[in-house]
Amino acid sequence: MPEHLAREWAPDFPLDLAGVLAPLRRGAGDPTFQRAGEGIWRVGTTPDGPATTVLRRLPDGAVRALAWGAGAQWALDGLPALLGADDRPEEFVAHHPLVADAHRRLPGLRFGSSRRVWDQLVPAVLEQKVTGTEARRSWRELCRRFGDPAPGPVPAGMRVPPTPAQIRAVPDWEWHRAGVDSARRRAILACAAVAHRLEKAAELGGHEGRELLRRVPGIGVWTAAEVAQRAWGDPDAVSFGDFHIPTVVGWALLGRPLDDAGMLDVLAPYVPQRQRAVRYVEVSGFRRPRFGPRFSPRDYRAM
Repeated sequence: MPEHLAREWAPDFPLDLAGVLAPLRRGAGDPTFQRAGEGIWRVGTTPDGPATTVLRRLPDGAVRALAWGAGAQWALDGLPALLGADDRPEEFVAHHPLVADAHRRLPGLRFGSSRRVWDQLVPAVLEQKVTGTEARRSWRELCRRFGDPAPGPVPAGMRVPPTPAQIRAVPDWEWHRAGVDSARRRAILACAAVAHRLEKAAELGGHEGRELLRRVPGIGVWTAAEVAQRAWGDPDAVSFGDFHIPTVVGWALLGRPLDDAGMLDVLAPYVPQRQRAVRYVEVSGFRRPRFGPRFSPRDYRAM
């Protein structure tokens, strides 16, 4: 077995390990995130190179992490932040019974910080204006065809997310093959050109970090929020512009659909933790009424 580094860390708060890490998973077939046996496996880039980590919960409540690759130490150093040690859910005040109930029932649900913008930015751009099925398929294609094999004794098929250099080298026809249209391709390439500068967004955090990301053509409010939620655990970064979220929030809290402007008003009392309120709505078990057909995926590879 390849040499690895190890760390054990005991949180001093309730921790839902799978729930905290779930937003980092891009579908069941994500080559960078798998559950195997009793462990949760992640592969990512770091400032020092690629890293694979596997996390397991121990009987005493601590988390044991093993890591492989050039970035193993960087990954282990960030274990507490990844699992939400910097988050402050205890400061959240609920203003609706449904939100209050979810907050009470799910004390272990926190916002974790991956501390890595690039790994969150590419899949977020892929999710712009397409179905989740389309975006996940494109992410799998790019990782499997252009990402390196994951370091360590990983479950079959795990890959490192393509680096900025690898993304810049993808030929035009391979983007088409991966089902990525020209607008999303241009946005990803624009991010790759300044990727080293964009990592500073995680250091800035909050509104400043999101604004830094939005300087890149093709990165809007929605994409910046999706990255912020994962890269630095931003509890106020709401994904305005989402096809579903305003409707779900509206039905859950008011009994009717909302647009972005309406959701902005409804969430105003939750500043600076508006996204936490949205997360509680999403995990509360509430299901909005369905009145029409679902949005059908498009296959850009046939266009």
